Amino acid sequence: MAVGTASGCPPRLAEAMRYAVFPGGHRIRPRLCLAVAAAHGGGDDRLIAAALSSIEFLHCASLVHDDMPCFDDGELRRGKPSVHVAFGESLALMTGDALIVLAFQSIAGVASSAPQRSAQLLSIVGDAVGVPHGIVAGQAWECEPAVPLKEYQRAKTGALFRAATLAGAAVAGAHDPSWGQLGDVIGSAYQIADDLMDRLGDPALIGKPVGQDDRLDRPSAVREMGVKAATELLRERIEAAVEAVPDCRGKHRLRMMIHYEASRLLNSALSAQRAA
Repeated sequence: MAVGTASGCPPRLAEAMRYAVFPGGHRIRPRLCLAVAAAHGGGDDRLIAAALSSIEFLHCASLVHDDMPCFDDGELRRGKPSVHVAFGESLALMTGDALIVLAFQSIAGVASSAPQRSAQLLSIVGDAVGVPHGIVAGQAWECEPAVPLKEYQRAKTGALFRAATLAGAAVAGAHDPSWGQLGDVIGSAYQIADDLMDRLGDPALIGKPVGQDDRLDRPSAVREMGVKAATELLRERIEAAVEAVPDCRGKHRLRMMIHYEASRLLNSALSAQRAA
């Protein structure tokens, strides 16, 4: 199902959904999912497409909700006004909700082509969005009086990276929990890089506000250990991610892809430090 094109959908909701998804960012999560599937030799094309779409829909939904005034009150996302700024809070709430549901509809629509793998994929996506460790839990930690950094980041950021690696393996017929561990390490690296950019980045370059962690008193690796130690931890996580790739047919190529993407994160963080 295409984003916001279903017959009878309220026109402004359809427009807001498309606005939230297109144009996107780096699409790193679906690209990671595709790379893992390819490393196993691929699978059913329709199911792979559904897996990629569902993970990106969940990511876009989390951004819409995260930007809303009741959470971060972010006015800029991906270099343009946030959904609630462009369409209002009510439609922003509905947009995020609709994208979460669309993630499941995307998988359900192709389930008949590979029932067993589709069932596994639905379970993976459900874990990524729900409780206790999905993106909803990650957002809900911000409503608690005490927020443990590890649990917060595991749910807020790590959940979708874990889903990406597990889903990529599942659609290729490799239901191996060790792929989730790879996603956890990559998610940790990505979150540390994001923490660094929040402290040091330029809003004009990264397309969203900075200084949010300090302003909202949110836990972050930088606030907990400082810029230097967080940067070193990021280096360690990058090395750990490359080493964490399980054995598979395309292990070497996948490790190269992960190293490239992770190095991009590190380089962005280092560039921000030099500019600060």
